[in-house]
Parts: sequence; structure tokens; C-alpha cells
Amino acid sequence: MAQFSRRKILAAMTMGWGWQLRPDRWFTLPAAFGQPAGLRQRIPANLMKRTTRQAVDRALAYLASRQNEDGSFGVGAYRRNVAVGGLAGMAFLANGSTPGRGRYGQHVSRCVQFILSHAQESGFINAGAMNTHGPMYGHGFATLLLAEVYGMSPDSQIREVLSKAVKLIVSIQNEDGGWRYQPQRRDADISVTICQVMALRAARNAGLYVPNEVIDRCTDYVKRSQNADGGFMYMTAGGESAFPRSAAGIVALYSAGIYDSDEVHKGLAYLRKNVPKIDAFGTATHYFYGHYYAVQAMWHAGGDHWQQWYPRIHDELLANQQQNGSWTDMVCSEYATAMACLILQMPNNYLPIFQR
Repeated sequence: MAQFSRRKILAAMTMGWGWQLRPDRWFTLPAAFGQPAGLRQRIPANLMKRTTRQAVDRALAYLASRQNEDGSFGVGAYRRNVAVGGLAGMAFLANGSTPGRGRYGQHVSRCVQFILSHAQESGFINAGAMNTHGPMYGHGFATLLLAEVYGMSPDSQIREVLSKAVKLIVSIQNEDGGWRYQPQRRDADISVTICQVMALRAARNAGLYVPNEVIDRCTDYVKRSQNADGGFMYMTAGGESAFPRSAAGIVALYSAGIYDSDEVHKGLAYLRKNVPKIDAFGTATHYFYGHYYAVQAMWHAGGDHWQQWYPRIHDELLANQQQNGSWTDMVCSEYATAMACLILQMPNNYLPIFQR
């Protein structure tokens, strides 16, 4: 039987994403897409060095110690923020834990329960007044976590909440094809849009229906957001390219099933030319956000893109890890630490949304 990569398998599925199975090709799929013991395309283990694993172990231990009693994460203005919670949960999943299983299984369960408890009847996931920092970011990251968890451990309660969360995203897509800070059909920006399209892709991977036209409009929006230099503008009204949103733009195209196009190649070239300087840690705007998407872009691009990129960001992160295992950022240390863990653990290839 011919061998199929996860990307080809997902591209062949017909869950409303516009791809068709060829009748002359047959293959089997694992019952749970994200199960660590299931379908993986492992890469050489030496990419995850002993020092890397030690750094991640310290970071995850720190993150676990910062979980609040109600399962939430975050402090200060980001206290109980569902975006931070979603990312923290993803960091544990990327290490091989699932709800109730693994070293951080209980932490994942509590994180998921916190998110489920803040899902409104409309489908909107938000923890209330404390979350004034672009609530659709929170909704997107929370939905992404639920989709990944559901793909690993199917659960009727998660599916119900996830289904409503997906329908909300679909219903508020604006006429340009994107999304913005609030759950309303108004303007759009590339940064919030990538959060939603990744959530939709993860949900589709887990078996939920996403209409073709939603992804078609989103794809057109992302392509219109690209500048001549290969980078991406914040809004289609115009503006210069920047590293964080350009990384997000490429991953948005990947999430829509576009892996080999002029837009992707130009975007990757832009990232390679405009990588933040080695001393950018602590000074660059949206440092972790940018590298979170950039490492995904390079991982899927593979080859020289990945081989040149990962060691650089790996070394930079390890050099800036705090003694207590955390990383720092103006958002909060829980956010920074979760992002750093996701970046460093990319070679684990556990999360379905990241798998090649």
C-alpha cells in the first residue's frame, strides 16, 4: 500500500474543506488523530537534545505550578485569560499528556474544564470582564485547544462546546473574509484571522464540519494581505510588512491547505530575510507570537528552512530561560513560557495541528 503523509491524508478528507478522495486510493486512519501513539512522522531524535528536554521539563513544571485552582492561567490584566489557558494546555499536550493521562494529564483536564465552564450559549468562549485584550484571540486559542483535545480523546461535552465555538467563528466572518477583536462582523486583521482559521482547521481535522466558502473567503483575504516584499500587512487597507504577522500569514495559508504556492514561497523568503536579531528577546514587539507562527511555517516548509531556523530560535530561547524555568514577556510569564514550550517542542510532532 502506498504511504501517505498526514498532510495528504487530511487533504483528501471531505469534511467540508473542498478536498475529495480518489476512489482508487484506499487507506486507514487512526480513530483518534492526535493520539501520540498514532500517526506521526517522526524526525531525527537528535533535534530534541538532552538540554532541550531539560529546559522544557523545567518550563512545564513552572507552568504547572502557576495553574490557578479553577484551572486557569495568567496574572494581572491577563488573569484567567482563556488565550493564555489555551496555550498552556497546548504546551502540555505537545509534551504527550492528554486529559487525565501523562505527567500533566490532570493539569490538562483542569484547563479544559475551565474553558468549557466559560463557553456561552452563543458559542463564544470568554472568561468575562478581565479579558479585554481582543477576546477573539482568546476564543480562537481556546477553540484550538478543545479541537486538539477532542481529536485525542473524543468527549460529548467537548464536542458540543466545540461545535458551537466553530459555528460562532463561521457566523462572524466579515465580508472581506477575516476576523477582528470582537465577535462581530465588522473589520478584520491578519493577526486575529490566523487564530480563527487554525481553530477551524483543527476542528475540521477532528471531524467537525467547516463550510468550503468560509475557507475560500479567508484564503482570498490572506492573499490580499500580502505585500510585494512577501511579507503581510496588518489590515488590507494598507501598511508595511512585519515579521510576526508575516509568519501568521504563512501559517494561515497552511491552515487553509495551501502548502506550495507563490504566496507561501515569497512569505518564507521574507521571514528568512527579516528574522529578528539575536538580541531581540525582551525588546521585539510580539516576540513570542511571531516565533510561535514562524516555527510552524519553517516546520512545514522543512528542509533548509527548518534546519536553519530551529537551532537559532532554540539557542536563543535556552539562553534567555529564567532560573525558575520560565520566560518573561509583557503579557505574562505564563503566556511566554507556554509559547516557548510550543516552539521548542515542535520536533515532538504530537499535536495534530502541527503535524506534517
